[in-house]
Amino acid sequence: MSCLIVLETASEIQIFEQNQQNNQELIVIFERLNTLLRDAVINTIAASSLIPFELRFLMYRFYGIKTKTKRISPGCFFGGHNVNIELGTFINYRCFFDNSGAIEIGENCSIGMEVMFCTSSHEIGKSEKRAGKELGLPIKLGQGCWIGTRVIILPGVTIGDGCIIAAGSVVTHGCDSNGLYAGIPAKLVKKLFT
Repeated sequence: MSCLIVLETASEIQIFEQNQQNNQELIVIFERLNTLLRDAVINTIAASSLIPFELRFLMYRFYGIKTKTKRISPGCFFGGHNVNIELGTFINYRCFFDNSGAIEIGENCSIGMEVMFCTSSHEIGKSEKRAGKELGLPIKLGQGCWIGTRVIILPGVTIGDGCIIAAGSVVTHGCDSNGLYAGIPAKLVKKLFT
């Protein structure tokens, strides 16, 4: 059944437009409340060093983060719930999961302190505002990887199985499996044996 509303007078049109504007404002308010709730529960309470690993695991799972590991250290920030962390992986202190795009971390990975998974970027805009429309691109980390302290992984990057990314590196493009990568931007230093 469809409904057709006929607006006949200027005042009816004005009331309709005001209601539409109020609905948009309510949507914005609910989005902000959802972000506040996420930050309160996930990025404050669950991220606290007072919360045991097992309880943190349950809180993340309840929020929708798909983690199979309980080894997520305190202080991590999750910008959303589109994160998949496989079994046997260890996430060290204060890692940052931007989450404008999906983040997938394979089995048995070791993630150093303060690693940043940055999935958001922007199209290049006009000179008045160079940061144009926001983009969210996924990040995928293969199995058995070791990501050093303060590595930054940028949007759209896939890191193959068995890679090592040296501390402080900035990963701007994909990394083939079983390689040691270092630098800004991260480049292949040597191939690793399996």
